[in-house]
Amino acid sequence: MVATTHRRPRRRFPPTAWLFAAPGLIVYAAFLIYPALRSVWLSFTSWDGISPDIKWIGLANYRAMLDDPVVHTALRNNALWLLVTTVVPLAVGLALAVALNGSVRFKSALRMVFYLPAVLPLVSVGTIWGWLYDPSSGAVNTLLRDIGLGSLAHPWLGDSGLAIWATMVPACWVRIGFPLVLYLAALQHIPGEQYESARTEGASGWQQFRYITFPSLRGTHYVVLALSFIEGLKVFDIIFATTNGGPGNSTQVLGTWMFFNVFQSYKFGYGTAMAVVVTVAALAVGIPYVWRQTKESS
Repeated sequence: MVATTHRRPRRRFPPTAWLFAAPGLIVYAAFLIYPALRSVWLSFTSWDGISPDIKWIGLANYRAMLDDPVVHTALRNNALWLLVTTVVPLAVGLALAVALNGSVRFKSALRMVFYLPAVLPLVSVGTIWGWLYDPSSGAVNTLLRDIGLGSLAHPWLGDSGLAIWATMVPACWVRIGFPLVLYLAALQHIPGEQYESARTEGASGWQQFRYITFPSLRGTHYVVLALSFIEGLKVFDIIFATTNGGPGNSTQVLGTWMFFNVFQSYKFGYGTAMAVVVTVAALAVGIPYVWRQTKESS
């Protein structure tokens, strides 16, 4: 018996389909593809962004990144930021989703409260938390003094050893709502019969979570991790609004250091080289994510 393989027929688009898509493709090419290719080209040049003279220097900008101590600090902060702002919101969002998926009073109101920070502008979030962290009149130190823990009051954003950790608190607070919503939606699709069978067999709540809930959310785990990774690479707003990269460049990330080099030091080539590195890292995660989503949807 000869095994036969069935190939999915290749989809063909009629000429009129391309005609309707042309305006969108033109805008996409003009405002995304061309600037991206232009940025890649600029990363191999030395240019101040103003002078008409653009000097080709090859890989010099990328080699300079290897010797730049601030880039080393930024890479370390980006890695730390990725780890903390991915794991903490994921864990808290999953726990809240499981709790809200059960019999809880005011479920809709609680969902709204937990998701609300996710819709706030990140610059506003950073500014507000900057006020909260104010060493003299901020709510954090004031609360510590009021409850008798004044010895713990600290210039949180002025300490080079603690500042990066302090900026992660608002970042985690903002990001909890995203995995919460995704996990809540995914939990609705887990058949209740599985839990009933497990309870009949005497499984505890933890065993139900470990062997039913968590494995059933595998696809959602991937989506949350991929998008959180990309967001972590692009971090800029909260750092810029809270510490502006300080004190002493201790909270610089690639996004802020790129901004300072391009718009303050006028090193467009060097700054765009950092942008290319961030983009390539994001694409390394984004392309498999899109491919997986496309495969699942088809």
